[in-house]
Amino acid sequence: MSWAMGVVRASQPAGAAAARASWLGQAMAACACQAQGPRLMAAWLCTSASNVATVKRKLLQNFHCEKPVRHSKVSIIGAGSVGMACAVSILLKGLSDELALVDANESKLKGEAMDLQHGSSFLKMPSIVCSKDYLVTANSSLVIITAGARQERGETRLNLVQRNVAIFKLMISNIIQHSPSCKLIVVSNPVDILTYVAWKLSALPHSHVIGSGCNLDTARFRFLIGQKLGIHSESCHGWVLGEHGDSSVPVWSGVNVAGVPLQHLNSEIGTDRDPEQWENVHKEVVASAYEIIKMKGYTSWAIGLSVADLTESILKNLRRTHPVSTRIKGLYGIDKEVFLSVPCVLGGSGISDVVKIKLTPGEEARLKRSANTLWDIQKELRL
Repeated sequence: MSWAMGVVRASQPAGAAAARASWLGQAMAACACQAQGPRLMAAWLCTSASNVATVKRKLLQNFHCEKPVRHSKVSIIGAGSVGMACAVSILLKGLSDELALVDANESKLKGEAMDLQHGSSFLKMPSIVCSKDYLVTANSSLVIITAGARQERGETRLNLVQRNVAIFKLMISNIIQHSPSCKLIVVSNPVDILTYVAWKLSALPHSHVIGSGCNLDTARFRFLIGQKLGIHSESCHGWVLGEHGDSSVPVWSGVNVAGVPLQHLNSEIGTDRDPEQWENVHKEVVASAYEIIKMKGYTSWAIGLSVADLTESILKNLRRTHPVSTRIKGLYGIDKEVFLSVPCVLGGSGISDVVKIKLTPGEEARLKRSANTLWDIQKELRL
């Protein structure tokens, strides 16, 4: 049962049986339209005292008892710092008409859900629900996976993989049981390998299983380029592809501002021969997560905003291009069954197309090395 329903218990004397029966009849009538198992609106719909039901009956004249119509239900698995950053970012964009949260830590989960529910007036969100039971996620359009073992200080994303595979086996089976047609966004690290794991365990089409991948790396890349040029990052265009991590590939050949390729202005840009040392921009992209973890213990806000950006493209069928992790076998000479970030068109069907971005021989070689780095870990997995 979803925590959003709430359970009412009141001790009454034996002589109050008739009154209790009368109250129960009123309460059941008042709640008949809202009682939909785990997909309830919010805690206040079916709460406590009999006078609430009486006030409601005096206030409202029911014309039609309807079932809730869900168009864009989003579920987030994991109510940690990343999961809640995703939740807040999605709520602030108004992307969903129901948000469901699942976490193993029931106390924290209830607290987070209650905190969000109390902000409903500011969010225009009809329904925020939570439960340890995955039934609360039933009929989701999109499920976002943020749960997993947290990256420790100094630990690479790849070292996380085996600790997270066992967790994913349980999560994926529960998700697919209740939402067999959903799209998945995998955020947990190492995201590329765990996106592959989610794809294999779910048996969904690979177009429905999306890793958040280098969408955030690319945002960091553009931000740092913009800082160096004194231009807003939105006007700086460039891609980081491959692994979301240490072996990611900056595509310097495509970096431009207003259509002006920076490589035309500095032919050595991004190389170790560049007197302006633009390669430090990508080095900072790679190091930034480790720096944030060192300073505050985890990353949260930027990845939450990044995931909301992907969610918007899917739920609104925007067909925007994002560098997200997808099955890349057969592209750029890669023959391994790995997931890496390449520019993908995201819409209502998930990943509909992959943009065949032109890479220099050096960039393509780095992308292959990135694939091999992941394959060396992935080939040892036992799913």
